Amino acid sequence: MANVTERIPKAALIGGAAVLCLPLFAFLAYVRPGYFTSPVDLGGLALLECLFAGICLYRRVFFPLVIVSFLLAGISLPVGGGWIAIRWLVLGAGALVGSFIMLKERCHHFVFFHGLAVFAILSALVSAAVSRYQGLALLKAVSLSLLFIYTGTGARLAVTGRENRFFNGLLTSCEVFVGSMAVLYFLGIEAMGNPNSLGAVMGVVAAPVLLWGTLLDQNRLAYHRRQIFFVISLYLTFHSHSRAGLAAALFSCGVLCLALRRYKMIGRGVVIILILTASSAIFDPQAFSRTLASLNSDIIYKGKDPGSGVFASRQSPWEGATQSIRSHLWFGSGFGTTDNGQDASTHIGQYGGFATSEAMTSENGSSYLSILSWVGILGVVPFLLLLLGVAARILRTIAWMLTTGNPSHPAIPLAMVLLAGLVHAGFEDWLFAVGYYLTVFFWSLAFILVDISPYARLPRLAFRWRPRPVQPGCGRVAPSR
Repeated sequence: MANVTERIPKAALIGGAAVLCLPLFAFLAYVRPGYFTSPVDLGGLALLECLFAGICLYRRVFFPLVIVSFLLAGISLPVGGGWIAIRWLVLGAGALVGSFIMLKERCHHFVFFHGLAVFAILSALVSAAVSRYQGLALLKAVSLSLLFIYTGTGARLAVTGRENRFFNGLLTSCEVFVGSMAVLYFLGIEAMGNPNSLGAVMGVVAAPVLLWGTLLDQNRLAYHRRQIFFVISLYLTFHSHSRAGLAAALFSCGVLCLALRRYKMIGRGVVIILILTASSAIFDPQAFSRTLASLNSDIIYKGKDPGSGVFASRQSPWEGATQSIRSHLWFGSGFGTTDNGQDASTHIGQYGGFATSEAMTSENGSSYLSILSWVGILGVVPFLLLLLGVAARILRTIAWMLTTGNPSHPAIPLAMVLLAGLVHAGFEDWLFAVGYYLTVFFWSLAFILVDISPYARLPRLAFRWRPRPVQPGCGRVAPSR
C-alpha cells in the first residue's frame, strides 16, 4: 500500500480527498445550513482547508505559511485581526508535523546547537515557575518551545534538498514585499504599524538579501530589478528614521561587500551619496539646511536634547531593565514578563484569562537586556551560548567569503540577515519575543544556517588593500561540523 501511494502524485491525492469530501459538505449544508452562512464558520473552514493543503505540501508550502501568518498578525491592516490567534495554530501544526517527519525519516542530524535550544526552553520554563505571573510566563515559554521545535524540524525540512528553489523564493519574496510596502507608504498607509517595524524588516531582511541578489550571476533585467528594489529598501529604512534599522542595514551590507572584496561597489555608493548631497546643497541650500536639522533631530537624537547624548531616548528603558535585573538577579522576573509589583489577580479578565499582557511587560531597549531580565543570570547561560553558536556560524561563513570571494553560497544571505538581526537586537527587544514575525524568521534562518554553513579557516590579517590571490581548491566547502 505504501508503494502504491508513493507512486501517486500528491496533487492527485489532494484532489481525490477534496472530491471525497464533497458529499460530506453537501450533507452538512442540508442538515446544518447555518454553518455555511456564517462568515466565521466559513473562514474557519477555509483556514482548515489551507492548513490541510499546507501539511500535504509541507516542504514547499508550510514555511511561507508560517511566516505569512505571523506577518499578517503584526501588520496594521484590516486582514490582520484574526491572525493573532491563527498564527499559533499554524506554528503548533508545523512543529507537530515537522517532528513526525523527522522521526520517520531519521536522516537529519542534531548537534550541540540543538541541545542548547532544548536547555533554553527548560530555562524559560524554570523562570516561569518562579515568576509572579506564572500563567503568562508559562504561555510565553510554551510559545518559545513551539518556535524552537518548528525551526529545528519544519524550517530545516523546507530547505533540505531544495536549496535553489528556497533561495530563489526568498529573493522573489523580498522583491514583492519591498514593492508592496513602497506602494502602501506612497498611498499614506503605514502597513507595518510603526516606523520601528518598518526599519526592522527593511534593514534586517530586505536590504542584505537584495544586495546579495545583485552580486549573483544573472541576466541584466534581474540585476537592475534587484538593484532598484535594494535602493527602495534603503530609502524605506531611512524613511522610518529607525537608527537600529539603519545601523543593521549599513553594517551587514558593508560586511557583505568587504568580505566578497567588492571595494568598487562601496566606493561607488559613497561617491553617489556625496554627489547627491553636494547637488542638493548647491541648488537648494535652504532645503538642505532644513534636511540636516531634521536628520539631526529625528534620527540622531530622536527629538531629545542634544546635550543629553545620542542614546538619551534609550536611557529610561535601559535603567528600568537594569533595575529589574538587580531585583531578580538569579532566576529573573519570568520569561516574557516584567515584575511591576502588582498581584497577578489584578490582571485576570472576566473570562478567566489575562485581559492584557501590557501591564506585565515593558520595553527594555535591548533584546540582550530583556532576556537577562526575564531569566536571570543562571537562566541566561543557554541563551547566551545559543547566540554565540549563531555568531560562530556567521563568522565561519564570513571566513569562507574572505577565502573564496564567491557570492554563490546559500549560507551568505542567511549569515548577513542574522548579522543584521544581532546588531538590531542590541537596540530593540524583539529577539526572543516569539509573537513577532521577525523573531520567527530570524530563528528559522539560524537553524537553517547551522546545517549549511561552510567551513573555512580564518585568513591571516594583512594590512594591505589588495587581497591575496585565491589558491586553487580553496573554495571547496567541507560539511558542517
